Amino acid sequence: MKQFDLPPLWLAGCVVIAWWQAKVLPLGLSLAHPVTSLLAGLLIGAGLVLTGLAAMEFRRARTTIIPHREPAKLITSGIFSKTRNPIYLADVLILAGLCLWFDAVLSLVLVPVLARVLEKRFIVQEENRLRRLFRADFARYAEKTGRWV
Repeated sequence: MKQFDLPPLWLAGCVVIAWWQAKVLPLGLSLAHPVTSLLAGLLIGAGLVLTGLAAMEFRRARTTIIPHREPAKLITSGIFSKTRNPIYLADVLILAGLCLWFDAVLSLVLVPVLARVLEKRFIVQEENRLRRLFRADFARYAEKTGRWV
């Protein structure tokens, strides 16, 4: 079942719920405004950039980007020097941006829900794996670099 327990699927599920809520159950709530559209675009764009920067670091380090697998190296360079989890942060930013883009006001509650799911299902396990594999190096890294920002 772990092959289906992937962060993009959680993000996709939340996006589908947000889209559905905006189309079927808007309840007259709206944040529609040019500034909101701009913010939505900035959030989505930032998420895509973060994902791209992280993917480049994974490729450069020649280690796995797939959760639940053992990494060959501890990545602390590039975007990983600012956040230990740039792709998960990107997922949360993209969801927030899409909720605003869809004008799915009620679905904004999914943003912290997704963050919590990612933390509990993926981040904690990954960081425990990194702590076990890279011991002192990971401890130093975690001390100076925040989990989210």
